[in-house]
Amino acid sequence: MHAPLGQNRGPARKRRRPPFGRILAGLCLIAIASFSLYSALLRDNLQKTPPAETAQKTPTPAPTDNKPPETAANQTNLPQVDPQSGANTSRIVNGDGSVVTMFSPNARDGNGPVLITANQVGQDPRMAATPNESLLEDSPFGKLPATAPSGLRPMDQYARPWSGARGTRVAIVVSGLGLSQTGTQRAIEKLPEEITLAFAASGNSLQRWMQDARRGGHEILIQVPFEPFDYPGNNPGPDTLLTSQPAAKNVEDLHKAMGKITNYTGVMNYLGGKFLANPDALEPVLRDVGKRGLLFLDDGSSSQSKSGTIAKALEVPHAFADVQLDGELQEDAILKKLDDLERIARRNGSAIGVASAFDESIDAISKWSQDAAMRGIEIVGVSALADDPKHP
Repeated sequence: MHAPLGQNRGPARKRRRPPFGRILAGLCLIAIASFSLYSALLRDNLQKTPPAETAQKTPTPAPTDNKPPETAANQTNLPQVDPQSGANTSRIVNGDGSVVTMFSPNARDGNGPVLITANQVGQDPRMAATPNESLLEDSPFGKLPATAPSGLRPMDQYARPWSGARGTRVAIVVSGLGLSQTGTQRAIEKLPEEITLAFAASGNSLQRWMQDARRGGHEILIQVPFEPFDYPGNNPGPDTLLTSQPAAKNVEDLHKAMGKITNYTGVMNYLGGKFLANPDALEPVLRDVGKRGLLFLDDGSSSQSKSGTIAKALEVPHAFADVQLDGELQEDAILKKLDDLERIARRNGSAIGVASAFDESIDAISKWSQDAAMRGIEIVGVSALADDPKHP
């Protein structure tokens, strides 16, 4: 109270200095953030620019003449020859991996490939179930086999290819397919593809079964009913060829059977002891078979058959079975018959066995065939063993 007004102030407060430390820390944070942003932008630009090593691996553009670069991937762009057509084939592999195949006629200047014999190639397996239209002719009974103007025969086109080696060869024909649906399916699925299958003309769903068999790799025959000695007590079925009928009627019945399916190499008899023993009845039938480029297989059931003599005189491709495999319907007995067939083949170079599509027969043939190759046996289609005057 005794001090003058304004003279009673306390000690002077210290002056606050500017917060330089905080300002410096803020500037550092801003600098770090700016550098991080710059680095991110720089890294993105670096990723967009291919390194020198990568740029060197970039494929060079195709030449202006549209020729593909010579790389290992498209070395197939060299002329290749289709053995069935004699055409030039070239293949180009595109950049995306797709393949373009081009075919062009081959110039016949004496230097190009020439198709020598058609029967050496058979049918492309991918087309085995599809008939060759040039080997068919129309009839009231459906498409019938015919020899093409070029001379190609159904026997050649639909034959199962084989090695060509003249070792020990065996053909096995399983007949009666189409009569039992379950039996037919089992035979096609279980039998090795080297086994020849014969379809009975009186069977059911033959066209479907034929396609399944061909896709499975089998050579096939059509089985035609012939008159047996005890006919009509033993009746092979409708449209049986009879010795009492005129030749024209028998040929007509033959055509009815032939029109049931396609893609077969020949005709096989179903029964027919009496018919096969009658030259007058048999000759017109075998003549028609040969004219159509087919073979005839005699199942060997009749010792009085004249098929071999007549077929040879008419120059019709033909074959004769050596062994009836399932006369006794037991698997062990059939295996013994197959061993007999093998012995005949070793002695003569080849042999043909026939069986019916019974379960026991299918099982025995499948078992015997498994190691046939290891014993030096080649199982072939029956056409490979036919006596063919055109290819002796």
